[in-house]
Amino acid sequence: MEKRILGTTGLEVSALGLGCMGLSHAYGAPTEKNEAVRFIRQAVEMGYTFFDTAEIYGTQDNPYDNEVIVGEALAPYRDKVKIATKFGIRFDYSSQTVPYPLIPDSRPERIRKSVEGSLKRLQTDHVDLYFQHRIDPEIPAEEVAGTMQDLIKEGKILHWGISEANEEYLRRANTVCPVTAVENRYSMMARHYETLFPVLEELGVGLVAFSPMANGLLSGKYGKNDTFDKRYDYRSNMPQFTAEAFEENEKLLALLRETAEKKGATSGQISLAWMLCKKPWIVPIPGTRKDERLKENAEAAEINLSAAEVAALDEALDKTPMSAVFGGSRITK
Repeated sequence: MEKRILGTTGLEVSALGLGCMGLSHAYGAPTEKNEAVRFIRQAVEMGYTFFDTAEIYGTQDNPYDNEVIVGEALAPYRDKVKIATKFGIRFDYSSQTVPYPLIPDSRPERIRKSVEGSLKRLQTDHVDLYFQHRIDPEIPAEEVAGTMQDLIKEGKILHWGISEANEEYLRRANTVCPVTAVENRYSMMARHYETLFPVLEELGVGLVAFSPMANGLLSGKYGKNDTFDKRYDYRSNMPQFTAEAFEENEKLLALLRETAEKKGATSGQISLAWMLCKKPWIVPIPGTRKDERLKENAEAAEINLSAAEVAALDEALDKTPMSAVFGGSRITK
């Protein structure tokens, strides 16, 4: 797979990364550990070199499970891959709502405890890209960035970033310690962060795009009769997966199918190629549990959409009716 550079600090990763969250969190009952390890190693063999996890991607019984799996799977390839993990939130399991609300905590002492735990679980002496998972309104950007600067000096992390970043926070943080990437929700159904693109280009910050297929909807693999596990699968409460939403999104999904037919591709590949061809510093991290989908996603990096074709898709998306789309878990204190 082709490589891309995130940030002026020069983090080289595969054009697509693998979002590992779904193997143990939010997309159904957790995958059996040995199968999850095999799957991640299969991704390496396919050319993926960028793997995204977080300290909270697990279940109530095994809250750190995802990092443990990623660490075991990538240990034999550690010098060939880049690992991104995250700090700064925990789930409010006392809530009766799923997805569970998020409680931010980016105090320096909490960050240090988090990074030590992540290093142990990931079986490594450094994290390649360490993301603040959500902005903590109680802790100034400068204080978080200062802690990141210290961790870089200590060699515990090599690069850092911010998830769901906004311009003001990014600029303040970047002044203290250069930010390599932001990890924001971005897809054909969630384009609000495009207003941040000029700032990313100005500062030399990359974009790691999570939920690049709108939690799987843009793959075209789901229909209005599909149901999801209410305990383990967040899609059971996502607005784009209701029966009414499938009717609202009919023209959007048709646009993807028509474009895919012209390019000899799949709908999911077009949704990824669209952002890959838009900016050279965008790296989507779709998640999946299926070998065939892993291969399909990787091959999206080989699809070339011209600037005119990307612009035409943007124009069509501006005019195409679509349902609401899941925008993330609620932040609470």
